[in-house]
Amino acid sequence: MLEATSARPSARADGTEPLRRVFDHINAVLERRIPDRRLFLRSETETRFIRLTPLTQLAGLAGGGLVMGWTIIATAIILMDSVGAGTLREQAKRDQFVYEARINSLAAERDERANELHNAQQRFNLALERISEMQSALLASEERRKEVETGLEVVQATLRRMVGERDAARAELAAAADPANGEGSARSYRDADETLEFLSAALERTARERDGIAVMAEQSRQEAEHMALEKRLIEDRNNLIFSRLEEAVTVSMEPLEKMFRDAGLPPQQLLNQVRNGYASPDERLQAVSISTKGSLVDDPDEERVNDIIAGLDRVNLYRIAAEKAPFANPVRGNVRFTSGFGNRRDPKTGRSRMHSGVDFAGPSGTPILATSDGVVKQAGWHGGYGNAVIIEHAFGIETLYAHLSSVDVREGQRVSRGDRIGGMGTTGRSTGVHLHYEVRVGGSAVNPMTYIRAARNVF
Repeated sequence: MLEATSARPSARADGTEPLRRVFDHINAVLERRIPDRRLFLRSETETRFIRLTPLTQLAGLAGGGLVMGWTIIATAIILMDSVGAGTLREQAKRDQFVYEARINSLAAERDERANELHNAQQRFNLALERISEMQSALLASEERRKEVETGLEVVQATLRRMVGERDAARAELAAAADPANGEGSARSYRDADETLEFLSAALERTARERDGIAVMAEQSRQEAEHMALEKRLIEDRNNLIFSRLEEAVTVSMEPLEKMFRDAGLPPQQLLNQVRNGYASPDERLQAVSISTKGSLVDDPDEERVNDIIAGLDRVNLYRIAAEKAPFANPVRGNVRFTSGFGNRRDPKTGRSRMHSGVDFAGPSGTPILATSDGVVKQAGWHGGYGNAVIIEHAFGIETLYAHLSSVDVREGQRVSRGDRIGGMGTTGRSTGVHLHYEVRVGGSAVNPMTYIRAARNVF
C-alpha cells in the first residue's frame, strides 16, 4: 500500500499519469465492443503473454486497413495504366489504318487525275487538229467566195456591154427596115438579125452562168456559216476542257504549297532552287505554240495552254522538292511518341536541357527508315548518340537517327525515302530502347514534327 502511494507522486511528476488515464478511459469505452485479449507465448521453461488492449487492437486494424486500401489503390492504378496503354496502342493502330487508307485514296485520286489529264490532252490535240482543218476550209471557202464575186462582176460588166450592143443593133435594124435604103438595107437587116440572135443566145447563156454562180455563192455562204458554228462549238468544248484542267492544277498545287509553307520552306524560293539545281531539262514541261494564223496577234487558247503547262510544271517541281525534303515518318509499326522538341528535364541529370529532336519508343530492332532521298554523311558510333546515321538532303537539310541497335548503310551511300538504314536500339546516352530523330536546316536543329505534320494529308 505504501509502494502504490509513493508511485503516484512520481507519475504525476513526469506527466504520464493523465495520459495513462486517458488511455485507460478509451480502453474502457472500447472494451464494450472490442474485448481485451492476451497473446500467450510458451517456451520450454516458462509461459508469457502479451496483452492486446482494445486501443492496440484498433490501431492494428486501422493499420491493416490502410495497407489494404493502399494495395487496392496501387493495383487499380497499375490496371488503369495497362488498360490505357492498350487503348493507346489500339488508337495508334486505328490512326495508322486511317492514315494508310487516306494515302491509298489520295494515290488513287492522283492516278485518276493523271488519267483524266492524259485523256483531256488527247482530246485537246484532236480538237486542235480539227480546228486547223476547219480554218483551212474557211480560208478556201473565202477564196472561192472572192472568185465568185469577181466572176459576178465580170458577168455583170459583160451583161451591160451586151445590153448596149443589143440596143445599138436594134437601132441599126430599125434604120435598115426603112424602104428608102433599098437592097443594101435588106442585107444590113439580115446581118443585124443574125447579130441579134447571137447576142440573145449569149445573154441567155450568161444568165444561166450567173444563176449557177449565185447558187454556188449561196452554198459557200451556208457552208461557211456551218463551219463557223462548228468552230464555236469546239471553242466552247475546249473552254470546258481548259477549265477542268485549270481546276485540277489548282487542286493539286494548293496542298503542296501549304505543306512547304507549314514546314517553313518558302515555296517560290524552293522552286527556284529546284529549277537551278535539281530538275533536269527532260523533267521540265515546255510551253507550246498552237497558233496557225501566222500573225502577231496573241491567241487566247495558246495563253491558257501555256498557263496550264506552267501550273503542271510547278506541280512537278513541287513533287521533286517533296522527294528531296524529309517529310516522311522515320519509323512505322508498333511505336509511340515519347518526347518532343524543346527544353525538357534530362532523364540522366534531372536538369533542364534542350532536346534537339523527337523520340519514338518501340521494340528493339524496329526498322528505321530514311525520311527522304539523300546521301549518307556519317554511319557508325557518334558519341552520346551511340550508333547513328546522318543523311544529307537537298536545300541544306540534314537528318540524324541515333541510338540504333544496328547500322545498315555506309558513308557515301545514296538512299531513297523509305529505305531501311538501321534498327531501333539503346546505344550511347540512352535510358531505353528508342529512336532519337533530328532535322537540321543550315546546321541548326528544327522541330521534326513540323515536317511530319505538314505532309500528314499529302502523302
